[in-house]
Amino acid sequence: MRTEITISELAKLMSVSVHQIRYFEEKGVLMPAYIDDNQYRMYNFDQIYELSHILLLRKLGISVQGIKECMTSYDSDQYEQLFQHSLQEVEAEITRLTELQHFIQKVLHEHHSFSHASEHFKVIKREKTYLAPWVCLDAHEELHARRLAEQAESLPNLFESDIHYVWEGSGTTMLAIESQEPTEWCMPDGDYLSCHRQLHAEEQLEDVIQQFYDDAARTTYALSGPVILIEKSYLSLFSKNKLHYELLSFIKP
Repeated sequence: MRTEITISELAKLMSVSVHQIRYFEEKGVLMPAYIDDNQYRMYNFDQIYELSHILLLRKLGISVQGIKECMTSYDSDQYEQLFQHSLQEVEAEITRLTELQHFIQKVLHEHHSFSHASEHFKVIKREKTYLAPWVCLDAHEELHARRLAEQAESLPNLFESDIHYVWEGSGTTMLAIESQEPTEWCMPDGDYLSCHRQLHAEEQLEDVIQQFYDDAARTTYALSGPVILIEKSYLSLFSKNKLHYELLSFIKP
């Protein structure tokens, strides 16, 4: 009774295709134990282990040519370095996917909130939020493509961020993003007067902000600090390129 297996049996055992095994043979990384009189490729335990090592290295992203080099010349220390490098790449990919997961969750949450929000005021609670200044615009200065390009390095994921427009008493407008680290500028925790707007063009902002001031003045709330407008550009995907904004003003305790 023969103890070796055929290429099809090897393929089934290792959950790969016959084509893959033939490819590894063509590249000189896996050879059969022998070829019998009927020209069948026959494999024994040695080839099973070799194939398992090849498949493991392929999982690590090693090319077939690289696998040939590994299996013919690598020592224990080199294999350890290879696995450490692969682990670092996997951890970096996990971080990237986790960040992407959080962003997708954020987009879906914001979309749901905007879809069910009216344009009337409501009071919301917010935790303390630190803001990192990004661009400061003088009175009557417009934000244009050139200015964005000049600031590209400081905010690589521009349109994945909530851009906070803060109108200061000096007439300047500060554009800021949320910061995980404490900064000089923060939105205190507490109640905020909030409303949502969808606009077709930025030119409508001035009228919307003035309307916010006028409507807020008719409420019984005592407001403090500047009006803050938050632009959520990623939500434009859901509404035929309308611009999505939230207007906020802190309510005195």
